[in-house]
Formats: sequence, structure tokens, C-alpha cells
Amino acid sequence: MNHSILRILACCALLGIAGVDTVQAQAPAASLPDFTGIVQKNAPAVVHVEARYNGERQVGSRGVGQAMPGQGMPDDPQAEILRRFFGMPMMPSPQDQKRTSLGSGFIISGDGYILTNNHVVDHADKVTVRLQDRRTLTARVVGTDPTYDIALLKVDAGGSLPVVSLGDSRSLKPGQWVLAIGSPFGFDYTVTQGIVSAVGRNLGQRDQPYTSFIQTDVPINRGNSGGPLFDLQGRVVGINSQIYSNTGTYSGVAFSIPIDVAMNAVQQIKSKGYVSRGMLGVMVQPVDDDMVKAFGLDNGVGAAVVDVTADSGAAKAGLQPGDIILAYDGRTLQQASDLPPLVGMTKPGTRVPVEILRNGKRQTLEVTIGEAARDRDAVGGRGAAPSPGSSGSAALGLAVEPIDSDTRKQLGLKPGQGVVVSDITGSVAAQAGRRAGDVITMVNQQKVGSVAEFQAATKDVKAGSTVLLLVRRGDQSSFIGLTVPDGK
Repeated sequence: MNHSILRILACCALLGIAGVDTVQAQAPAASLPDFTGIVQKNAPAVVHVEARYNGERQVGSRGVGQAMPGQGMPDDPQAEILRRFFGMPMMPSPQDQKRTSLGSGFIISGDGYILTNNHVVDHADKVTVRLQDRRTLTARVVGTDPTYDIALLKVDAGGSLPVVSLGDSRSLKPGQWVLAIGSPFGFDYTVTQGIVSAVGRNLGQRDQPYTSFIQTDVPINRGNSGGPLFDLQGRVVGINSQIYSNTGTYSGVAFSIPIDVAMNAVQQIKSKGYVSRGMLGVMVQPVDDDMVKAFGLDNGVGAAVVDVTADSGAAKAGLQPGDIILAYDGRTLQQASDLPPLVGMTKPGTRVPVEILRNGKRQTLEVTIGEAARDRDAVGGRGAAPSPGSSGSAALGLAVEPIDSDTRKQLGLKPGQGVVVSDITGSVAAQAGRRAGDVITMVNQQKVGSVAEFQAATKDVKAGSTVLLLVRRGDQSSFIGLTVPDGK
């Protein structure tokens, strides 16, 4: 009897489950976005970026595009079988990985301007990009800004190139669908999707304090850095830049630089060769629980001023230690980390209202924003065309101009020491990895400190000859030989 009852109950349970499954199967499926149109339209404007180094490159901690020991497929027999017989990408050998950085990028104008991350091409000797039609082109680094982690490249494709459409990252909201296209681990044109997890995410003072990142759950990995993040309208809203991970691979949290921040940097690099950021002139910290109690505050919003720089805009406007900044230029601050990105995007010289809380009373001060110190590691550009007065040797494929006083101070150079490369005009310098912003201090062991001296030192360059240049990039100097091919 008991066994019969159990059989009946079991049958009833099975019937019940089957009935539930039948109802669920008949329920209408949720409507999910179809990304195929976005991919077909935009993939031709996405590029694979490869940066080469003559020596072993310095591996940084930022980003998902940098080459690191062990990046890509392991160098063992099983991995070699996968590469050869199952179509896996041919990743660089361990030795090549130390001299190669792989990333992604996207074309922003038909004449060949490409946007990527600075950490993908940082201090590279040669940069190439591969298009979807498998063409490989040498890219010139027009300019970089390490603080925003932005690099602007330029290629000459002999015609108009496909371009992406740019969106407005300021309109993004958590929960929106987004899409990434890039080259994780060398797998070109990999498409991944997810949602916006958060906006205005700040990663702290040590990692791009001037950037309010877009946080997503879009799977990205090494090789995705510099690639585009699209919204459902097929517009680029961000540049995939970093992941949060203990393993070095995707763990569910990814960060993208807002396209508005990136394009602001691009326009400045094109127009004046560097990126300037606003400076308020204060040091701030979060409003913690102790401050809330001591000051009798309602909550911990805002940024507490702990120091004011002498002669800064903040000092002249009357800001004091102990003030709590509640709003900047009409934007309410929820936390201290909200302030640097807002100040950084402000054009120096602008007068901005700053709302503060002092001794329990709100007041608004008008502050004239100063200019923050330039990034010493930035590569300066001079726009699409050489600057007035620039000159150089056509045979070597580069043009030079005098070094301005600010750049001279940043590089620690003496007056009359060196000229700066303003433009790469030919294949000789491009193939040798030269780029705008390099400083040439010697030509064939002869010191040069002016355009005239550079012209005199290179005037006898002929086909087949090799010119030895002492080139400084950042804090490092090295001798580079440029050989002019016969017949050119």
C-alpha cells in the first residue's frame, strides 16, 4: 500500500512538473537586442594594434591590452597543435611577447586618425594597425596623454577609410545594453556584450584620478584595450581600458573611458599638441563619519578641503582648509573623487562657481581655474600638418622644430640642446619607429640645438647612407640609425 501511494505521488509530481514546463514553454520569450546590424556596420572601422619595441618593454600594471609574460597561448606543444590545426591565433613567442604589445583601436575619421589607449603604444618603436580587409599599415603616433590613457594614431591608407559614429557618454545610464569589438588574446573582431553597471566610477588617486569610468560587465581581456564600446544605436560611447581582476583575465568587472573625455583629449592634441587640464588648487579627502559628527553634518557627501595651494585660484577665491565642497560648476558632489574629473575637464582660465559649507553655512565662491602641470610622459603632437617654421630632411622622412620652453623644462634639457620631431613625413623614419615628440640631440655625433643646425647636419644625406641620431623619448635616450634606401 505504501509503495503504491509513493508511486502515485511520484506520478503526480512528474505530471505537475511536466505541466509547469508546458506552461513555461508557451510563455512568450523576452525580447533581447540583436547586435548583428551594429557589428556589420562598425567592424570595418575597428583595427588590431600592434606595438613593437627594439628592447624588452617595461610592463605596467594598467589595462587589458599590454603584453605581459605569458600573454596569449602558452608556449608548449599542445598550444602549438591548437595554433596550427584548429585555427587558433599565432601568438608571439615568450621572447617576442617581451617586445610586443597587442591591443585594439577604431578609426574616427576617414583620413586615417585612429583612437586607442596610451598603454597599448607607450614608448613603442614601431606601431602597426591591421584592418578588417587584412591590410597592415604603419601608424604614426600623433600624440598621447597618459593621464587619460589616450593615444591618437594616424595612418595613410591611400583613400577614405570606414569610420565609427560617436555617441554621448554623458547620457549613459546603468542597465543599458552595450557592445564591445576587439582582439582579446589576438582573436580579431571578437564581439562581446553586457550592460552598463555604473557610471562616474573613479578608481582612486593612483589610477587616472581625472577619469570617471563607465563600469560594465562586458567580457574584455588583454588585447581589448583601446577598442570601442557601442550603445544600441551603434555609436561609440567609450574606450575599453581596464579590468578589475586578481588573475589578469576578465572577472565580471570592466572599465571604459567615456568617449567625451577621449575626444576632448583628441581635439587638444590636434590643435596644440598636448592635453591641458584645469587645476582648482586644493587637496581634498572624503567626508568620513568623524567629520560628520564633529561638524554636525547631515551626511558625508562632498569633498573636505585639507590643503590649499598658495597663489592658486582656490586660494585667491578664499577657500580654506576645513571647507566642504558641495558642488562644482553646478554639479553636486556625492564623494571627494567626483571633484578631480570635473576640474580636469574645465578649460584653464574659466571662472567657476564652487559651493562650499563653512561653519554650518552654505556659500558660493567664484574660482578662476588654473592649469595643471602637463604629463611628462606624454607624446606631443603638432596637428595634422607641420607647424610654421618646421623643417627637416625629406630623405630621412621627418621634420623638426625648436623645443618650446615648457617642454625643455619637462625634459630637463639645457638651452640650445636638441630639436623636437614635429612630423613623420616618410617611410624611413616611420619604419624605424620614430614619432612626433621625439627629441633629437645629436646627428652623427654632432650636437644639434636648432632647426638650422639639424639642416646643416643632414643636408648631405644621400641614398644608401646611414645617419646615426641620438634620440630622447621621455626619460630615455638611445642611438637610432636611419638608412636611406637606394633609389630614394
